[in-house]
Amino acid sequence: MARPDLSRVPEWFHGYIAQVEGDNLLPALTQQHSTFVQFLENLPVEKREYRYGQDKWTIKEVLQHIIDAERVFAYRALCIARGEQQSLPGFDENEYAARSKAQMRNWDDMLDEFKAVRRSTEILFSSFDNEQLETAGISNGKQVYVLGIGFIIAGHLTHHLNIIKERYL
Repeated sequence: MARPDLSRVPEWFHGYIAQVEGDNLLPALTQQHSTFVQFLENLPVEKREYRYGQDKWTIKEVLQHIIDAERVFAYRALCIARGEQQSLPGFDENEYAARSKAQMRNWDDMLDEFKAVRRSTEILFSSFDNEQLETAGISNGKQVYVLGIGFIIAGHLTHHLNIIKERYL
């Protein structure tokens, strides 16, 4: 499996894709799954509600955002792989975060949810054949394709993990 063709995904996702190591999506998703869970399990309790600036998300809100975004991206990949011709909607990450009520959630429940969502993503992408991985569609008014979305999912998590390490810890 080759890396995504950047001409087939919106430019604002190129940075996410660049953060994914290697050429094979499935091992990247699986390895990232265990590494990220281990990181979260070892995160000091007092850091979960920490925000590095007045209008910045807490780590719990970042985790909820990662979960929400992965669900949205996986849904887009599914729709496109199945031949959806309609343009799929975008989403306002700040509005989702504001309405997530992450601060009210149990940390262990959030970890379980991430594990389930990521495992579902792994299974979904392993079910796609090459034709499906190469299928293009429209999301948020821009052309994108299934393989690109898979790399966006992995890169999006890496992006936020790096921010947590640099700004929260």
